[in-house]
Amino acid sequence: MNIPASVHTSLPQLVELLRAERREQDIAVSTPDDPKAQWDVFRALVNTRPPLPASDEFLALQDELLRDIIAHRGITRPEDIEPCPCDSRIALWRGDITTLAVDAIVNAANSQMLGCFVPGHFCIDNAIHTFAGVQLRIECARLMDEQGYAEPTGMAKVTDAFNLPSRYIIHTVGPIAQGAPSDLDRALLANCYTACLDAADELGCESIAFCCISTGVFGFPQEQAAPIAVRTVEEWLDAHPDTPVKRVIFNVFSERDEKVYERLLA
Repeated sequence: MNIPASVHTSLPQLVELLRAERREQDIAVSTPDDPKAQWDVFRALVNTRPPLPASDEFLALQDELLRDIIAHRGITRPEDIEPCPCDSRIALWRGDITTLAVDAIVNAANSQMLGCFVPGHFCIDNAIHTFAGVQLRIECARLMDEQGYAEPTGMAKVTDAFNLPSRYIIHTVGPIAQGAPSDLDRALLANCYTACLDAADELGCESIAFCCISTGVFGFPQEQAAPIAVRTVEEWLDAHPDTPVKRVIFNVFSERDEKVYERLLA
């Protein structure tokens, strides 16, 4: 990843602060000189960091780093995205959801709701937690401690977006559908979209961006998931004419997924 020059000095400091938290675990590795390598180490350390309080020094450095990186990558606003010809309430956008300045973005979470602990993994849960900052895992852990049980499939939980340009993150656990999805899988996936829209409506959001829920490691085929997503969103919008939600964005990251949605929204 291209690291802006303005944050080169903070990365080594952040890596050392993260390593200082783990000294009792005998992590004795020198910090690399290359900013890209430093970022990889930083990301691995925050990805595997437990949801413990962080120092004011760390948070100040981390927040400045993440916001500078996001700004350097470019922030996209809802008005920058063309609505679909078939429905002005809906838009399709291919890009990084962590750079969207919408009211709410949707995170495809797991039932523990603590983010992805695999260092540098390219799932959306990992990306959102990485760029929101360690505060997100801490907040999710607080919510889950209060709840006292794993997050059910098809529901929605709301947190602040912390360092992301969006206002909120709506977390939902999609169905795990390895192989052919069942009728229950399809119903639960639709529930994810409905629950997230209900949450956005309650928050007074005017815009929400959906990732492709359940289509990654959860194994739901995109060709079957996308029609459920589009149909559910259209039906919800039709049933809520007075909702503050005026723009629903389907966010995709791959060209293949983009083509699937283009066919549906043509």
